[in-house]
Amino acid sequence: MSNKVMDSQENSDLLRLPVNSEEHSFNSWQVKYKRSHILHSKCSNEALCRDEASESCLYCLYNRILQLPHVPDMVFPNNSLELKHISGCTIEFNALDALKHVSNGKLPLKIACADAWKESRMESGHMDEVKPFDWTFTTDYSGTITGNFAITPTDTRIDLDKLRRRDKILFYHDLSLFEDELHDNGTAVCSVKIRVMPNSFFILLRYFLRIDGVMLRMNDTRYYHEFDTDFILREYTSKEAKAQDLNVPPSRLVDPNEVAQILPLITSCYEKLTLPSTKVETEDATAVL
Repeated sequence: MSNKVMDSQENSDLLRLPVNSEEHSFNSWQVKYKRSHILHSKCSNEALCRDEASESCLYCLYNRILQLPHVPDMVFPNNSLELKHISGCTIEFNALDALKHVSNGKLPLKIACADAWKESRMESGHMDEVKPFDWTFTTDYSGTITGNFAITPTDTRIDLDKLRRRDKILFYHDLSLFEDELHDNGTAVCSVKIRVMPNSFFILLRYFLRIDGVMLRMNDTRYYHEFDTDFILREYTSKEAKAQDLNVPPSRLVDPNEVAQILPLITSCYEKLTLPSTKVETEDATAVL
C-alpha cells in the first residue's frame, strides 16, 4: 500500500483555502480523497466573475451551474472521494454533482418553516426573490461513474454478515458534501464514508433529512466490492415517513443510524457494475495488466 499525504492550495478562488488530500493503492484500485473548508458565502472576485468566459470563483461557479435560488448553508466544494480502477473506470463523490440532483421547481411539501426559511434568505440579502425549489435539498445522487462499466440489474445483495465481521480496517474516511439546518427546523446532510478491508471495500453515500416534528427522509447508496471479483454491487434505497407515524421518542430521530432502522422503504434499486477485462491476449499467453 502506497501512501501520499499532501497539503496544497486551492487556486480556483482568489481567497485560497487549504486542501488536505490523501491517496492510497489497494490491489487494482487507487483511492483518493480531498477535503477543505466550506464554500464562501459571496463572490470573491466580482470583476472577474462578471465575464462568463473567464474562470469563475467557486461561489459563482456553483450558482451558474446549479441555478438554485440558494445553496445549502454549508457546501464543501473541494471535498471529494475518488476510486480509480486500473481499467480506467472511476467512481467519484462530490458536492456539485450531488446538488445537481436537487429539484429546481415547486414541490408539494409546504410547512411553516419553509416560509421562515424564505423570509430569512430575503432579509439577509442573499436574493431579491425566492423562486420555488426544493429547499430541503433532497438528492437521489448515487455517485459519478465514468469508464466502461457494464451496469445491469441484479438479484444479488450485499452480504451484511461479511460487513459485520471484524476484519482489519486498512483505510477509513468520512466526508461531508453539504449540510443545511433548515432555518433551525431540522437538518439536511449529504455525506460519504468509505472503509477498505484486506479483501474488499464498502462505501455508504447518505442523504439524511429531518424536519423536526414533520418528517424524515433517507436516501442511501451502498457500494461493495471484493477484490477477487470483477464487479461491484450498488444498492440504492429511499426511505421516508411522517414523524407522527413513527411513534418513537424524538431522541431516536436525531441519529441517522437509528432512523435508518425504523423508516419504511419507499423505493430501491439493485445493480451490478461489472468492470471491463484488463487481460491482453497475445500469441503465446494471456497477460494480466
